[in-house]
Amino acid sequence: MNIGTEPLIYLGIFLGVLLLVEGIYLLFFGKSLSRNNKVNRRLDMLDRGETRDEVLEKLRKEMSQHVNGQTIPFYSLLAEKAQKANLAFSPFALMGVMVVLCLAAYISLTFFTDTGTIIRVCVSVVMGVGGVYFWVNKKATARMNMIEEQLPDAVELMVRSLRVGHPFSSAINIVAKEVADPLGTEFGMIADEAAYGRDVSDSLKELAERLDMQDLRFLAVAVSIQSKSGGNLAEILYGLAQVIRSRFKLFRRVKAITAEAKWSGLFLSGFPLGALVAINMMDPEYYSEVIDTQFFIPACIVVGIFLIVNVIFMKMMVNIKV
Repeated sequence: MNIGTEPLIYLGIFLGVLLLVEGIYLLFFGKSLSRNNKVNRRLDMLDRGETRDEVLEKLRKEMSQHVNGQTIPFYSLLAEKAQKANLAFSPFALMGVMVVLCLAAYISLTFFTDTGTIIRVCVSVVMGVGGVYFWVNKKATARMNMIEEQLPDAVELMVRSLRVGHPFSSAINIVAKEVADPLGTEFGMIADEAAYGRDVSDSLKELAERLDMQDLRFLAVAVSIQSKSGGNLAEILYGLAQVIRSRFKLFRRVKAITAEAKWSGLFLSGFPLGALVAINMMDPEYYSEVIDTQFFIPACIVVGIFLIVNVIFMKMMVNIKV
């Protein structure tokens, strides 16, 4: 059972795949990447001389391209995450990146390992697709966390605007101008759609469904109910802002409380695999006396099942619903 340094080579190739996809993204979109920057991208486009309708059309096309790409085979696995991340890559470009990464991984495996062709193909596909999924998921998580953090401040800004006598459409406009990306551009699109006659509550509902965020659904429902039944919208939004901020603090507190358990679970799940790799690197013949026995493969399967069960149960224990 001579594994040697191959696990480190696989790990190095996978990390290289992650760095390569980030490098490709920066190469093509480095200057404007920042659809999620601290600079409000919509206002930047307007400052460059583009008209309001051109900006709206461009942003709507960008933000819907990944949802429309769900019909592409295999891309449906990435479409929802890519939509939340608001990636500059189009669906076909992202699939092209997957192909490039798979080829790069296959070439690296060919040069640095002696594994068979079928194994190299399978591992390279897993690395290419898995690397892109890991990268997209990371981008989506970071963007959603940023929106969740910005939302209470944005709602309170609308409350202050309403209390001084501005209409709700003007309050949306103020958020679009004063709040940084990613939320600033999202509300800017709502403001532009309202200027062209679309109902604000419908735009908020679409935004909530596109981002799949519960707090935005609360905001859309509150605005929709107030528009139909009347009432003091400023006070309603003020209460909503307090609820959102309290939920955000509670989520952070739960995350802090469960952090130790999560890392313990990761350690308990990863330590046996790490020990296996370390043993085979230090003594490749360590299992040579038992590898040909009839109990070796069943024992490996049992250990693998226990590891999977451990991961599932640790995930269930720290997945606290709020």
